[in-house]
Amino acid sequence: MPKFGFDHIHLRSPDPEATARWYEEMLGAEVLRTTQDGKPRIDLKLGGQSIFIAQSDANVAAPPNLPYQGLDHFGLIVQGIDAAAAELKARGVQFTMEPKQARPGVRIAFIRGPQNVSIELLERTAA
Repeated sequence: MPKFGFDHIHLRSPDPEATARWYEEMLGAEVLRTTQDGKPRIDLKLGGQSIFIAQSDANVAAPPNLPYQGLDHFGLIVQGIDAAAAELKARGVQFTMEPKQARPGVRIAFIRGPQNVSIELLERTAA
């Protein structure tokens, strides 16, 4: 079987600049601006991973309401989840699940990003 590795997440947004700014200001993503086919392109680096943001148009459906089938969320590892949650709340980030113990050694929380993207925050410690 071929070996696969993670390459990127691709988001669509009616306002890529605002979406990139949210990820930069709230989660510390690095914003990378380039051009593709002569058009501006915005990519992010977050936790060592690439996130591509494409401009959506009138032909793109609105974001679904949670829960829905398909990609449910993506997860970000963080140390000190309670302090991170307090800082994000102070910045106005909406929590859909407050920090809680999921199982021994794992605490989780969920936040809502632009276009209703669900983002899990995880803190892993020795069980």
